[in-house]
Amino acid sequence: MADLNFADRLLAAVETKGTPLCVGIDPVYESLPESITGHKELNDGEDLEAGVDAILEFCTKVLKVVAPHVGVVKINSAFFEQYYSYGVEAFWAVVAEAKAHGLIVINDCKRGDIGNTSERYAKGTLSDPEFGSMEEVEGPDAVTVAPYMGEDSVGPFIKVAKEEDKGLFVLVRTSNAGAAAIQDALLQDGTPVYQHVGRLVEKWGGELVGERGFSSVGAVVGATNPEQLRVLREMMPRTIFLVPGYGAQGGSAKDVALAFRGGKGAIINSSRGIIFAHKDAKYAGMPWEKAVEQAVLAAKKEIGDAIR
Repeated sequence: MADLNFADRLLAAVETKGTPLCVGIDPVYESLPESITGHKELNDGEDLEAGVDAILEFCTKVLKVVAPHVGVVKINSAFFEQYYSYGVEAFWAVVAEAKAHGLIVINDCKRGDIGNTSERYAKGTLSDPEFGSMEEVEGPDAVTVAPYMGEDSVGPFIKVAKEEDKGLFVLVRTSNAGAAAIQDALLQDGTPVYQHVGRLVEKWGGELVGERGFSSVGAVVGATNPEQLRVLREMMPRTIFLVPGYGAQGGSAKDVALAFRGGKGAIINSSRGIIFAHKDAKYAGMPWEKAVEQAVLAAKKEIGDAIR
């Protein structure tokens, strides 16, 4: 169990590494470097064990490269769950590896259901295991949560966050194009759905505000709609934003700068643009690990300059 409020720990990690950049771990076998997939034991993406072993090798090396430069990683569980039980085992191995590097780990699984089921999701995706045989296993530090079923679905995650000094990020206004059909819809009083959810998230986080003035109940707010990002920042002054959409999805550093309050209160996620930097022409010819490092440093500088 952590000793500090999650929001305080997260902001401290950002300060220590000098950047709000969060590296997204979304491994795809077909995009892995040839130096990994070309290995005789890892060169069959159709073979369950070979494919997952290649992904695990890749993720382990990515974490080693990025850990000196960032304080937070977001691991998307779907990219592991597609490989069934073997992939789930690999996911937990990557969580453990990230924690061994001292990184804050966000489990990007977007869970949420009615109360009784959501309690189980909270235990399985966020909580530290209660079983004696798993004493050395730590759960992630935070999790992404879908709020469509209301407080019934979010409440169990808030309970775990409160009891174990962990955090959650509730989907408020996401970066995907199709989100507008639901999240921008207007309620009877003219309020967009995303703003209504934002107000609820700000309220739900009231009991988990840390010493730095931010809550452990955060919000996922995409960078691809900068005006909506600006509005939500004003509406949610004590909520930490997890901001996807920067880089490969089209969000600029100028856009993501709107997520901050006095230079604080947000983490900016970049996944493909960093972990698969070896596919970018400007990094052609260098070892893939070096390309990852250069991409991290470039993103750090770009975001830092925009915030300042």
